[in-house]
Amino acid sequence: MVILAPLAATLLQLALSRSREYEADRDGARLIGDGEPLASALTKLEMAAGRVPMQVPREMAALYIVNPLKGRRVTFAKWFSDHPPTPERIKRLRSKEWAHRF
Repeated sequence: MVILAPLAATLLQLALSRSREYEADRDGARLIGDGEPLASALTKLEMAAGRVPMQVPREMAALYIVNPLKGRRVTFAKWFSDHPPTPERIKRLRSKEWAHRF
């Protein structure tokens, strides 16, 4: 229990962080009435993050709009990422999924 409780707490915290990012995207799209400008901006940021290597400590990655650790091989990266996958964020913004939720 001593080992599993902190691991479970970390996974829960990271999942909440990812859901907040989706919520922020949805709120931004609602505010401007269209998700395409946000999706376009995310696309550009994702491309730049892939081209320009960033020397970012893992602890600071959560402060970036897109995951600056992209490209680094990390085991179980999806589980322990505090960023939702940018392609998924872009897909949601372009699918108008943001317009149907309250």
